[in-house]
Amino acid sequence: MDERTEQEQRTRQETGVGGHDSRAGGTDAATEAFVAHRNLLFTVAYEMLGSASDAEDVLQETWLRWADIDQETVRDRRAFLVRITTRQALTRLRTLRRRKETYVGPWLPEPLLTAPDVAEDIELADSVSMAMLLVLETLAPTERAVFVLRDVFDLGYDEIAQAVDKTPAAVRQIAHRARTHVAARRPREVVSPAQSRSALTAFQQAVETGDLRRLLDLIAPDVVLLTDGGGVVRAALEPVVGAEKVTAVLGRLASASLHPAQVNGCPALILRTGGAIDSVLAVRLEGGLITGLYAVRNPQKLSRVDRETAVGR
Repeated sequence: MDERTEQEQRTRQETGVGGHDSRAGGTDAATEAFVAHRNLLFTVAYEMLGSASDAEDVLQETWLRWADIDQETVRDRRAFLVRITTRQALTRLRTLRRRKETYVGPWLPEPLLTAPDVAEDIELADSVSMAMLLVLETLAPTERAVFVLRDVFDLGYDEIAQAVDKTPAAVRQIAHRARTHVAARRPREVVSPAQSRSALTAFQQAVETGDLRRLLDLIAPDVVLLTDGGGVVRAALEPVVGAEKVTAVLGRLASASLHPAQVNGCPALILRTGGAIDSVLAVRLEGGLITGLYAVRNPQKLSRVDRETAVGR
């Protein structure tokens, strides 16, 4: 069974699409278009929400609305699907914001195990990185949608305007405002996959050998460690700031088994204890030093690191 056929079958199972009915031709056309753009739609929803499980729910809702559309009336299926997905994601994003207000401790995006080739698309890898998703969290919902659709997926202002129910002129202003906001908060340099792997390998060796002096050489003096336990497992309820404090926390990881992996398009470490996944550790590099560490420990967020998730533009 080829990948496309397998993906189509999965889509039918996930969305409840049947085989044939009175609208068999329309249903098949709808399914074909949905499958063709599924990776794009998932990535749009994920970048807007920072949650794979919620992104999947958005895709379910998108399918239900898409399946009821008369396919012959749609001129651009990709644009139409992106529009539905964006509107559904915006609705869910506002719900998520209320949920995050009561979240226990720091909230981090749900990590994804991604294919190695994602890192080759530098813009895509940057857009789904843990660091960028946290920057996107600081945008208002509509700003986030506009930034993702324009700067990541390069949609036209007219298309975006239809998706967010704004005029093209308003979308241009929102895009400029969001771009300025993101530029002030995102890492100032582009770090190659090779640089990231090298830094992470040195970091892993220092942790595994308990070489705290080496760790201090690798992390910035003002490094910040965020740990997301969601109130389910033990984790720091506030950011841990400063090289000495962060190093003290990292020194406790020597008993864990560390495994390099490609997470959210970037090199990361998966920590296992007793063979089970304990946490995912992603890093932010600037000036050759680790300036940010993101440890996701909430078990409810770790289901996507035992198998690859397809993302795409």
